[in-house]
Amino acid sequence: MDSARLDALPGFRRRFRVTPSEGAVIAAVEDDYHCMAVTLHHDGTHVTGVDSLMERVPWTTCPGAPAVLAATFTGVALADVASRGEKKANCTHLHDLAVLAAAHAADDEPILYDIVACDPVDGLAVAEIRRDGALLLRLTRRQHILESPTAIVGLSLLKLRPWIDSLEDPQREAARLLQWGAILANGRLIPMERQSTATKVPPNCFTFQPDNAVHARRVGQVIDFSGASPTPLDHFDGHAFRPR
Repeated sequence: MDSARLDALPGFRRRFRVTPSEGAVIAAVEDDYHCMAVTLHHDGTHVTGVDSLMERVPWTTCPGAPAVLAATFTGVALADVASRGEKKANCTHLHDLAVLAAAHAADDEPILYDIVACDPVDGLAVAEIRRDGALLLRLTRRQHILESPTAIVGLSLLKLRPWIDSLEDPQREAARLLQWGAILANGRLIPMERQSTATKVPPNCFTFQPDNAVHARRVGQVIDFSGASPTPLDHFDGHAFRPR
């Protein structure tokens, strides 16, 4: 299956845009369930402040996460953001955006990552990630078991950390983003009533921490980006989201 055929199939779409500038770097993401952005302010070596935008979120408790993100990363060296930890205490998506922003704070040009993960066809699901339109990596799997690439055949999609850590950037970054995107894509196959009780989910992010989960209610618009329009982040101007 080539990329053009993959684009034509129903499935999950996720786009990241990273925009560096003097003293700040913005990372934004949009997919079926989320639309948010993080700005890391920095002095060239350390994070001096963190701002978050959360336009579309799946839980009523999500808006409490930006304060935790700011507390996690303010004052941290840009080189240490990825190893700072505390991901489960944070919104995992904001945390990923902060890590992505820090990695590209010194870049000269914006970058764009696109993830396309088709719904299974005859049991086979295909997902790929492109950077500025160029294909970097493709995964094929049946349920959670990988059938390609060769290095990870037979492994679970959920157990790829050693392989990802063995890669060199930019493949390592792309593989990490693609793995998480492919996991999120499974949400399209799960009835909403089965994914709407936060207390039944392991405490792996801000909302699912026990003190927050008991108050969390499912909210937010789900957008199917299959097809030509709209496209993720089509209404993000680099600093804020414009009304659709």
